[in-house]
Amino acid sequence: MEPTLPARSTPRTAGPAPTATPATADPTSATPITTPTTTSPDGTAPPGGTARRPVTSMHTYDDRLADLVFDYMRGRLQLDPVPLDHPGSRDKLERVLNGLLGPTGRDPAEVLAIYADHLAPAVISCDSPRFLSFIPAAPTKAALLFDMVVSCASLQGISWLEAAGAVAAENQVLRLIADQAGMPAQAGGCFVTGGSAGNLAALVVARDTGLRRLAEPDATGTPRQPPPRVRIAVGEQAHSSIASTLRIIGADPLVVPSPDHRMTGRALRQALARDPAPGDVVAVVATAGTTNAGIVDDLAGVAEVAREHGMWFHVDGAYGGAALFAPSVRERFAGIEHADSLVVDPHKWLFAPFDCAALLYRRPRLAKAVHTQDASYLDVIHTDSPEEWNPTDYAYHLTRRARGLPLWFSLAVHGTDAYRDAIEAALTLAREAAELVRRAPHVELVREPELSVVLLRRPGWAPEDYHAWSERLLAGQVAFVTPTTWQGETVARLAFLHPGTTTGVVREILATME
Repeated sequence: MEPTLPARSTPRTAGPAPTATPATADPTSATPITTPTTTSPDGTAPPGGTARRPVTSMHTYDDRLADLVFDYMRGRLQLDPVPLDHPGSRDKLERVLNGLLGPTGRDPAEVLAIYADHLAPAVISCDSPRFLSFIPAAPTKAALLFDMVVSCASLQGISWLEAAGAVAAENQVLRLIADQAGMPAQAGGCFVTGGSAGNLAALVVARDTGLRRLAEPDATGTPRQPPPRVRIAVGEQAHSSIASTLRIIGADPLVVPSPDHRMTGRALRQALARDPAPGDVVAVVATAGTTNAGIVDDLAGVAEVAREHGMWFHVDGAYGGAALFAPSVRERFAGIEHADSLVVDPHKWLFAPFDCAALLYRRPRLAKAVHTQDASYLDVIHTDSPEEWNPTDYAYHLTRRARGLPLWFSLAVHGTDAYRDAIEAALTLAREAAELVRRAPHVELVREPELSVVLLRRPGWAPEDYHAWSERLLAGQVAFVTPTTWQGETVARLAFLHPGTTTGVVREILATME
């Protein structure tokens, strides 16, 4: 659900969007309205032509347009709590959008009304405290507001040359996360779009670093021939993006059997001992908080085996890595300090807007050797200056938004203690929810929560019962809860993250399962 628009446009509850008003009726309109018949930059008419607005008109500040958008944003920011809203109908949306884009523009109020009345209600609000599916989001107001600043500034966050101020602030946040993980002083990296992008960028470095190691001469000085395809060890509960990454980079998985769904150092060592060619395994991916159940792998044990075999140790902490800030569970992450690369998604549990993922390397020079793009027009940003830090050198991107700045602003405004408390609140709620499930006679707890995900079953329900129940919850705006599969069984899954989610919401959900 979105806020009611200001008086100058139609509220979403008033029915269909208004018909466009001819721009000649509103001299302050920000939209061009006449069909261009001239190419004169200053808008003057050539002989026999018709005058039109200058081509710079859409790049000129317009008070009316700014007030219209800012008023809408203020209303959206003030929603408390944010309602869920509903899935959209393709046919209805296509009818609304049909013909909207054309040679001439529309009045901004009309276009914003279409968004508010038709498009926004067809988006399930993942920042609602009742959004408990997948991994929710709960960006702070400070982060959301500063995201607007970043957009208004049109920051190009490629290089130190172009964006030293932005890069310095982003690096301050990366340093904070690295310190929480216990990584060394030289650790560094950049912000990317999400955990999938971070995993891909890191594992490309892992692959290439491993190939270089395998090609080094043996003890006699004889060059070695690396295998045509390397392998990377993964746990059974690794994120879906890991399998996709391996296909993209041409690596094969060594799937490590995971007792109780948690990859351990012992299990990894046994898998390597059984394998006929363990030397082909150049890296291992451990998960610091699985998406399905919030399980943290045996990071210390896996790190030890990785060192023994000279493997790259990558930690996917996209969801769970933020819990490094929570003293109550910090010991679960012992061993993360040994990571060669680490991904943490602030747009999940560090309360940043989409999209924002922190990618860190223990030895950034290895990533720079893989990801730096060479071209004559880029020579100017590669000066080898000691202070130079180009985010584009640490992932496969070139153009990039300075997406770490909203998090930097919010952290500076609120302080890390506020983040600690908000993360602890979700952990506490997960434990309280598990206790409510244990006490309820009609549901069963599948396993004790390690972080903020709770799995439960309703005895007697088939998969179709869970899906029908999920649809009823959303239709009634009780909650957005989607089922998952656990050991071949369909179960319910509650993912807690939003500080505004309460045990009252959990009780409402459990009551619907009776």
